[in-house]
Amino acid sequence: MKVVAQGTFDILHPGHVHYLREGKSIGDELHVIIARASNVTHKAPPVLPDQQRRAMVASLEMVDKAHLGHTEDIFVPIQEIDPDVILLGHDQHHDDSEIETALAARDIDCTVRRASGTTPQFDGELYSTGDIIERICAERC
Repeated sequence: MKVVAQGTFDILHPGHVHYLREGKSIGDELHVIIARASNVTHKAPPVLPDQQRRAMVASLEMVDKAHLGHTEDIFVPIQEIDPDVILLGHDQHHDDSEIETALAARDIDCTVRRASGTTPQFDGELYSTGDIIERICAERC
């Protein structure tokens, strides 16, 4: 079974690891699509270049293949990978039903699921890229 996870992955943190481990646990192959900076419009664009973020995700043991997203059509890599499951992060901005509708319109037969959330394991642990950046700025800038 092929599973696709996707995200920006600007600064890897424990929340990303939880999400990707969950993706790997439900399938045999975990493919991860890294959003291109030019496509990130729902939040501040990533600081790190596309290729660097892809290389970092690819280096994780649970990831079988890391792909850069398409510059114009986010569903192109989905069609190429042909997954059984698309696993969305528990807090990602995507609307599940809109994704299911777009998949059906493209004749892509897969299930859309939401990953579980997780909580920090120790005091001060951060699970958000935005929170990490804020802490760095507060303590170092």
